[in-house]
Amino acid sequence: MVRIITDSSSTFTKEEGKEMDIDVLSLRVNIGDMEGEDLYVDMDEFYGRIAKGEIPRSSQPAIGEVVETFEKYPEDEIINISMADGLSGTYESACSAKEMVNNKENITVFNTRTLCGPQRYMVEKAVKMRNLGKTAGEILEWLKKAADSAESFLIPQDFAFLKRGGRLTSMSAAFGTVLSLKPIMTQTADGRRLDKFAIKRNMKKAVKTIVERMLEKGVNEKYIIYVSHANAIDDAKRAIEQIKETFSNIEIHLLELGAAFVTQGGPQCIAIQYIEA
Repeated sequence: MVRIITDSSSTFTKEEGKEMDIDVLSLRVNIGDMEGEDLYVDMDEFYGRIAKGEIPRSSQPAIGEVVETFEKYPEDEIINISMADGLSGTYESACSAKEMVNNKENITVFNTRTLCGPQRYMVEKAVKMRNLGKTAGEILEWLKKAADSAESFLIPQDFAFLKRGGRLTSMSAAFGTVLSLKPIMTQTADGRRLDKFAIKRNMKKAVKTIVERMLEKGVNEKYIIYVSHANAIDDAKRAIEQIKETFSNIEIHLLELGAAFVTQGGPQCIAIQYIEA
C-alpha cells in the first residue's frame, strides 16, 4: 500500500489528514512565551503579540515524530510530500529521519519546491491517485511534473519581516515603508529562497503584475490558482476578483495562512500561487 505523509505547510490539519487517511506532521511556532503547533496556534493572540513587537519563529516538525510516523508503516511504500527545501528545515529533517529507520528503502521524501496552495493540491491529487490504485512510482512521476508547473508570489505588507529574513536591504525596507510600496517576492527556480520580483505602488498594481506574469507563462483553465492571506481577507478577496477579470474560467481557492508561514511573510501578506491540475 502507498502511504502519504505531508507537513502542515500543506494547510491540512492532522484531523483533515485522518479523514484522507494520510499523516500530517506539524511545524512548530513560538513567539515570546507562547509555543505551539502550526495550524493550532490561537491566531488572535499570535497577531496580537506581533502587534506588540514580539518576533515569531518557526521550526520543522520534531525529527522524533517523523521517525515514529515512518516506523508506523514498515511494509508500505511511503511518499513524504514535503514543503520546499531551503524555506524550512522540514525536507532535510525528513531525509535525516528516513536514514534512521529500517524501512528507508521504501520511503521517498519528495521536495515539492513549493508550499501552501500548490503543496495542498499535490497532496490531494496524490491521495486520489492512491485511492485509484496507482503505484508509488506513478504518483511520484506526476508529482515531479506538477512541481515544475507551480509558481508562487508573495506580497508582504510589513517590510520589517523581509528585512529580518534578509529579503531586502535596510535601505530598501525603509524606503518601501515610507512610500507604502508593495514588493512582490517570488521563489527561485529551485524553490530554496525568495527573490524580489518587482515593486509596485499599490496592491492592485502588484496583482496586475502577477496576472501579466501568469499570462506570459501560459496559465489557462488547466491550472488552479490559490490566493492565501495572513489576516487580510478583504485584500485577498479583492485580489481574487481582479484575477477573475482575466482568468474567468480558472478554479481559484481562498486560503488562510497558518502561523508558520506568517513568521516568514508577515501579517497582512498575500500569497498568489498557481499549479497545473
